[in-house]
Amino acid sequence: MARIQKILVVGGGTAGWLTACYLAKALNSTKPESIQVELVESPNIGLLGVGEATFPSIRGTLAAIGLDERRFLVGATATFKQGIQYVNWVRPPGTPGPDRFFHPFSLPSQRAGSPELLPYWLLGGAPEGMPFADAVTMQASLVKRGRAPKRATDPDYQAPMNHAYHFDAACFATVLAEHGQGLGVRRHLATVERAELDESGAIARIVTKEIGELTADLYVDCTGLRGALIGNAMQSPFHSRRDVLFADRAVALQVPYPRPDASILPFTRATAQEAGWIWDIGLQKRRGIGYVYSSQHSGATRAEEVIRGYVGDAATELDALHIKFETGYRPEHWRRNCVAVGLAGGFVEPLESTGIALVELAAYLITHLLPGDVDDMERTARQFNQMMVARYERIIDFIKMHYCLTQRRDSAFWIDNTDLASIPQTLQDRLALWRHRPPHRLDFVTDLEMFMPASWQYVLYGMEFSTDLEPMRSAYPQMEAAQREFAMIQQMATHAQNDLPDHRALVEQLCREHLQRKMGRLAGADG
Repeated sequence: MARIQKILVVGGGTAGWLTACYLAKALNSTKPESIQVELVESPNIGLLGVGEATFPSIRGTLAAIGLDERRFLVGATATFKQGIQYVNWVRPPGTPGPDRFFHPFSLPSQRAGSPELLPYWLLGGAPEGMPFADAVTMQASLVKRGRAPKRATDPDYQAPMNHAYHFDAACFATVLAEHGQGLGVRRHLATVERAELDESGAIARIVTKEIGELTADLYVDCTGLRGALIGNAMQSPFHSRRDVLFADRAVALQVPYPRPDASILPFTRATAQEAGWIWDIGLQKRRGIGYVYSSQHSGATRAEEVIRGYVGDAATELDALHIKFETGYRPEHWRRNCVAVGLAGGFVEPLESTGIALVELAAYLITHLLPGDVDDMERTARQFNQMMVARYERIIDFIKMHYCLTQRRDSAFWIDNTDLASIPQTLQDRLALWRHRPPHRLDFVTDLEMFMPASWQYVLYGMEFSTDLEPMRSAYPQMEAAQREFAMIQQMATHAQNDLPDHRALVEQLCREHLQRKMGRLAGADG
């Protein structure tokens, strides 16, 4: 029996270092008898810092690896994210009707003994005209007023309002690299030239330019879109889903704030455009803004005109970064003794910020499915691949729902997105069922879902989907209790507005506290 003794992560950045940190912490790599985690990254490959948005699972991951929240906020120039605001997705700008809706991260309120509120919202029990997210959670109201999700006295990664973060990806990778080495990760700065295979087709060794050969029992490919190991060496094919999600390009700008005390959005703003959508992310010192678009429906020159028009005069002197990608995944993320994490394994366009969440998932699965014996690698790979493919397909359905429910018919991009031929049958079936009943937890297999029923509900009804519950009205006899809950949520929101601080004020306070603690530790060491 050959015991797994060493794991080599190939590639740094967020995917590489987050995976290495998670593995090292979980496997207790500071102890000599544990599985050792090593990472090799090129000193010559720069990292992009366009402004990264995350999913609430990141809080559990950062807590699991033991990274101090204040240290993270300072090092990654991070801010809080409480959801996504969608602008002009339902209808073109200037058309009568609401021009935006919100997908909050907090779940709909349901106190013990109170009814589920969605059916009663559908039956008209909420205040007239109130959007679903506003009716069932305080968070929609709080973010409109620029509130943070927590107070400075709340413990790390805990808060009254569910949330994720925005951060500079390059800065985040640097924080993780420092933290990972403290967890026992051995770092190699070297350029990988090739992977050599053994007679069975598994990776025998990695050959680097500067330090020669590196070997391991398991190789984790975090080389990004290149897929240097899983694609080039292991020949695991890529399955494109461009037929469903058309966006395959982005152009990004780093936009300074007009003044140091400018407010910071406590959410991601996603504004629909003629051939895609623009992300607007608030970091501590600047905004990360990017236009995600379809090359079938727009060219790079026009895309840059669109994003510069969105930013306005502030974009005049800024350099634009153009990025190519494709939505899809490798059905075999894990082949023999090589497993892909992050972009090497697949990518879903940036809407709803699934990129880093998929890294977190892969790191979790590798850790908890890891066989003790090298000979069990194939069985583990099959289970890992089944779970990753299912997760990708469900994410793709969820993202497509944002597009295919639009009422926009003002450009070919939006018209094409409503074509049934581009909508997966699984999504068509769900939408057909939900015409006569709301989404239920039984529609979702928890272990395979990234987005829980509430997220589907927020987007479904934010996009003004119609579910006719009138024939089933008698099945919902608690209208008065539901109305009391709707009123209670509004009252609690007023209280929370006074209890929770301004977003920028909280970020700056937590950063100051970290620096003060750091100075105190240094002073204590000198003393």
